[in-house]
Amino acid sequence: MKKLSYILLALGLTATSCKKFVTIDNAPSSLAPSDVFASDGTATSAVVAMYSYYTTTSCLQYYNWTAELLGDNIQYRLYSSTPLMAEFQNGNVTSTNSNVLNYQWYNPYYVVAQANSMINGLSNSATLTSSVKNQLLGESYFMRAFHFFYLANFFGGVPLSLDPIALNNANLPRATKAEVYAQVISDLKAAEALLPGTYTGNFHARVNKHAVEALLARVYLYQKDYADAVTYASKVIGATDVTYTLSDLSTTFKNTSAETILQFATYYGLSSFGYRASSATAVPNYYLYNSFLDQFETGDNRKTAWTDSLVNGGVTYRRVSKYKLGSATAGDEYNVVLRLAEQYLIRAEANAQLNNTGAAQTDLNAIRNRAGLGNTTAATKDDLLTAIAQERRIELFGEFGHRWFDLVRTGQADAVLSKAKSTWVARDTLMPIPYQEILNNKALTQNPGYE
Repeated sequence: MKKLSYILLALGLTATSCKKFVTIDNAPSSLAPSDVFASDGTATSAVVAMYSYYTTTSCLQYYNWTAELLGDNIQYRLYSSTPLMAEFQNGNVTSTNSNVLNYQWYNPYYVVAQANSMINGLSNSATLTSSVKNQLLGESYFMRAFHFFYLANFFGGVPLSLDPIALNNANLPRATKAEVYAQVISDLKAAEALLPGTYTGNFHARVNKHAVEALLARVYLYQKDYADAVTYASKVIGATDVTYTLSDLSTTFKNTSAETILQFATYYGLSSFGYRASSATAVPNYYLYNSFLDQFETGDNRKTAWTDSLVNGGVTYRRVSKYKLGSATAGDEYNVVLRLAEQYLIRAEANAQLNNTGAAQTDLNAIRNRAGLGNTTAATKDDLLTAIAQERRIELFGEFGHRWFDLVRTGQADAVLSKAKSTWVARDTLMPIPYQEILNNKALTQNPGYE
């Protein structure tokens, strides 16, 4: 895997021209950067390539794998022979862990660099159709914000690489986490102003205004800006130009689901995440802890709809079964990135924090009732927050590490995970800045406890 600084350099040299460097002719099958943003078709192809990146690398999968293993819902079957993954499952991740370098650091920065190039090229183009330009710019801002959001939640403050010229990003120090969040919000606000509420294409597979609003609602919740979290979740829940509804549990993760706000069109579903093997009798790499399964209430239909079991060698493995496909070749499942249920839970938590207990109960009950459960008995602010946290754990398991991020943002990670992980240390609430990157960039500093 190439070092981040070299990848950014390569991207920067293709996105700009600089007389200090030797000029090399474009390959016969490629376009000059100035030509890429000259027409609607080529500019669209360039932006859509940011989505297709997820079909050719493990970026999206490792966001999910590593974040889920950091929590206490999912375990890794092969951890004894794969020490890199064992560090995530058991605690005490090290700064030389190449999965941290390649998938939590390198891959998101790669897409950030692509987004920087897109934003620069699109902004400077005078030949694109206005509506197309706005759509593509909005998508690019969203992609940059999406990856900086995850970088901030994995590492805390990180370098804010915003310049399309890679050399200008190569030796940046870490911004503060607050500064990264401010950039995320700025990018999302820019995207919100540019994008329509309707979707481009037949599926919910490209970013629209409501995907931006959904991520903004999450960002505001994480930032404890509860009023804005309510506002933005409500924009999504009450959208009129697109109708989002809580689907039947059996169709929630179909690519035609009306619950989906954003999905990446890879035809992989969670089979690519290692939750389901291609063979019906093969043991998946990742499966559920029994202690997690014990958290389901009696009568919760999600337990039967979204988990199943496989017996192999006399051992019963409980699998994540939100997606049903075991093959990555074709089908009716995409990777769901944002969905409506999270927005109800965001609004419920934010309203509980604002002491709007009735509103919090209503949204919490929407999720519970869809699962076949009765209304919540929680009535006070504290009881509601506990009930909502539990509902988030049950509703969002296996989806990009919500449990891990919830424990960290609410200050519960050390107390909960020190009991669940054999080598847990408190520093693990942040991942280490990869050692190789600190060698490459002397301006980088390490997170506490990893020096």
